Amino acid sequence: MTVAVLGPGAVGGVLAVGLVRAGVRVVCIARPDTVELIASQGLSLRHGQGSETVLPEAASELIEPVDLLLVTVKAPALEDALNRVKAPARTVIPLLNGIEHMQTIRSGLRTVVVAGSVSLIEAYLEQPGVIVQKTPAVVLTLARDADVATADLIARSGAEVRINGSEAEVLWAKLARQAPVAAATALTQRPIGELRSDPEWRRRLREAVDETCAVAAHEGVSLAPEAQWQIIDAMPPRLTSSTARDVAAGRLSELDAITGAAVRAGRRLGVPTPALELLLAEAEERCRTQSH
Repeated sequence: MTVAVLGPGAVGGVLAVGLVRAGVRVVCIARPDTVELIASQGLSLRHGQGSETVLPEAASELIEPVDLLLVTVKAPALEDALNRVKAPARTVIPLLNGIEHMQTIRSGLRTVVVAGSVSLIEAYLEQPGVIVQKTPAVVLTLARDADVATADLIARSGAEVRINGSEAEVLWAKLARQAPVAAATALTQRPIGELRSDPEWRRRLREAVDETCAVAAHEGVSLAPEAQWQIIDAMPPRLTSSTARDVAAGRLSELDAITGAAVRAGRRLGVPTPALELLLAEAEERCRTQSH
């Protein structure tokens, strides 16, 4: 079995390291400079007090058929990354944040695309080829049209893999809390523990979560705001978001793909999202200020 990882960054890198460790053939598809680095130095994962380095294959384009293609780039890099895929995959699983990437990937690859979502993980790319994972677990949820063989293959990485729900349910179950949290952490540059302990920010986040759950309901996905809050309250206090890190560094972020997507869905469905729209507008202004 061969797994291609398109974009061996934080999430893609964690899964790639785990799969190689388990003896799975992995091909990392990346930009030429990253390919050269992986070929010469390998892919390293720091987790807790330990670290390990593996040597997956690496190429700037996918030129051979594979059993599974994991699409793990961030939204701003998606279209460019899809141009690197020149050969088919039996199954494609995107692990991007948001909801709008599914149509882009289906249009670009025209194969079996199964929705996936990664949760309970905080990881970041310290530098190309070096991933830091700060949380102990990786939970990966696949839509119910995934086959058991694909789930078993991914599970060899060490991730807990669940097959549960429709495509919309898999994507909205994460986006409903992520859209408010990504915008709030990007705007304030404060971790989730500080935000949920701040009465004003807790109120703003609760209002935004209520709104995203209302939008999800109009998409046929029933989500209880209180259940979303239980997840937020259980997050490690120092946890932040990749969106916040990207904004702080002046990089292109997924703010539009995450919070923007939820706002656009609300407008499309006629569901008001004033609290979420205000968060988005303020975070976008922070991005503009940061870039200058």
